[in-house]
Amino acid sequence: MDSEKIGVNYPEQFHRISRTDRRRKKKLDRAVLFFDIDGTVLSEITKEVPVSAINAMKAAQQAGHLLFINTGRTICSIPPEIRRLKFDGYLCGCGTYLTYQDEVLFSSSIEKKRGREILKKATECNLGVVAEGQEDVYYPERMSRFDGLESSRRYFHRRGMGMEQSIEKGDFIYDKIFLYEDERSDLKSFLEYTKGELEALDRGSHTYEVIQKGYTKATACRFIMEKFGINPKNAYVFGDSSNDLAMFQFVEHAVAMGNHDPVLDPYAEFVTKTVEEDGIAFAMEHYGLIEG
Repeated sequence: MDSEKIGVNYPEQFHRISRTDRRRKKKLDRAVLFFDIDGTVLSEITKEVPVSAINAMKAAQQAGHLLFINTGRTICSIPPEIRRLKFDGYLCGCGTYLTYQDEVLFSSSIEKKRGREILKKATECNLGVVAEGQEDVYYPERMSRFDGLESSRRYFHRRGMGMEQSIEKGDFIYDKIFLYEDERSDLKSFLEYTKGELEALDRGSHTYEVIQKGYTKATACRFIMEKFGINPKNAYVFGDSSNDLAMFQFVEHAVAMGNHDPVLDPYAEFVTKTVEEDGIAFAMEHYGLIEG
């Protein structure tokens, strides 16, 4: 496997593989499919997984293909709507926690003492910060001035999470953080402080997903492809947001959802329909991974 491979750049129009040509093969080679969650499999409008996507993914597994969630979420925050679908595994925290069936294949957390120092620095820089671990998510003890952070807090509270320990007083280990900034924040100083250890992904609207350096959704793809001996030509990724960029650059068959961040465009091989318009099933039929 060429571990340095990046996605193919199609600046003006996306390559369309003939469905007929694909189906001329009597039997497809075993493929591996990697799915983002929010805005890809799970609708951010209906808050549900479309029936068409559920049926398509079941059909792909019955055909012998491997299906993995590949998400920025840590393992504790995988929604029940996703867990019910029985994926072959979950690749979480932007490549820092990888599972197959009931086995943990790989795990990397920020060292406990250093993790406390990083959170303290974020607070000193007037940033809104949420720590994301394998067991829970952790919020500031007091209400913050960041609407997005408070909206996130309410989301997880409704799911019984983010309440037991606070950023300031909790005794926990975490894998990544999420930052909020405004005109009172000093993001530059924080990034300089963590340079070499962490990497910030700009998620827009002055928010940043901060992950352990050296790990991405692409490293998760590579790990799984090497473990199962999957040919790069038989790997497919499905996503919609900026934190999917690394896996779009790594895998040739990159499928962007109908509503997606433009940063993915140079690396998308195919643009499918939106989640709500049965985009997952449409793309899988397009590639001949399932029968239409």
